[in-house]
Amino acid sequence: MEVVAILFMVVVAPIWMFLHYTTKWKSTKTISNEDENILGELWESAERIESRLNNVERILDTEAPEWRKK
Repeated sequence: MEVVAILFMVVVAPIWMFLHYTTKWKSTKTISNEDENILGELWESAERIESRLNNVERILDTEAPEWRKK
């Protein structure tokens, strides 16, 4: 009985754990539709913020040309 337990712990358990966690890793690796939608919204927000920042920089370049040196 001890030999069976030792063989289980040395051979079967590591393989079983490896396969179990590999399967879990592969299932969490994919992105859900909800996460994809959130990423799309974040991308759109980032583009709007970038556009606004470019407008602010353009206005500052016109109003206060020395602002970048400060």
